[in-house]
Amino acid sequence: MAIYLNEHEVEALLKMPAVIDAVEKVMGAHGRGEVVDFPRQRVRLPGSITHMLQAGVPYLNLTGFKVYTSSGGKARFWVHLFDASTGGPVAVLEADRLGMMRTGAAGAVAARWLARPDAKVAGVFGSGWQAEGQVQALCAVFSLARVKVFARDRERLARFCARMSALTGCEVVAASTAEETVRGSDIVVTVTTAAKPLFEAEWLEPGTHINAAGSNSLARQELSESSLRRVDLICVDARETALREAGDLLPLLEKGRTQPGRWVELGEVIVAARPGRTDPAQITLFESQGMGIQDIAVAAGVLALARDHGVGAALPY
Repeated sequence: MAIYLNEHEVEALLKMPAVIDAVEKVMGAHGRGEVVDFPRQRVRLPGSITHMLQAGVPYLNLTGFKVYTSSGGKARFWVHLFDASTGGPVAVLEADRLGMMRTGAAGAVAARWLARPDAKVAGVFGSGWQAEGQVQALCAVFSLARVKVFARDRERLARFCARMSALTGCEVVAASTAEETVRGSDIVVTVTTAAKPLFEAEWLEPGTHINAAGSNSLARQELSESSLRRVDLICVDARETALREAGDLLPLLEKGRTQPGRWVELGEVIVAARPGRTDPAQITLFESQGMGIQDIAVAAGVLALARDHGVGAALPY
């Protein structure tokens, strides 16, 4: 029986440690060439944009896609799952929180493999919906002493810090400036819609790991070219996807200052096909664009729990 899970039902079943495990496992499968993933496709019309990520995960016997629409500042998300053997429908899940937690989990997995294991301080740019997942996931992977967060809306930032401190048990504090956010941070996270770089290259300290999660189009750029030139290792979730929409990397690529062959994929690092960090002083970067395999892997875990608990409505397929 195919089932439908609404946002409230999905939220009740999502737990960050399980999401992190699901993302790490599927990215390892990607590194071994055991899954199929297609970069995001977009249909742009005057009043809205439809975005779709398609993928197949054989070890879960699932294929499917995530689709979301954006219009007037609002977005709506769904994941559709199908049986990979028969093609029959399996489930449809509302996926706003699922996508947020999946994105945060991808950053945490990258940091687990690329950041220094003794990382204690994180600096985060952004206090919106996606920043919540980034902070929650990092706190689930690292024993952080403090998370510094910088955002333009100070009242919203104060509420965010209070909420995330309570949720994670970690000290989450408001940073006064962008420089304060970067300096002294072992991990720097950017998860904004910025069109211009958020910080200066000289603020980065040796050994820093950067998770850049907001620049998924040519109209967005969170990192400066000078910052990227300080990076010793560029990691992407998938080269094919990064070549389409990594707004931080494409300007350097256009100028011949980087080459896709030098970018490592996260899955390649996980399965030791290519090295990650090799020196504590290296500055490493993960450019997170998002992949359909990640959404399917997380949705599969939610679906298993839903069946165990008898949650969801039958679909009339």
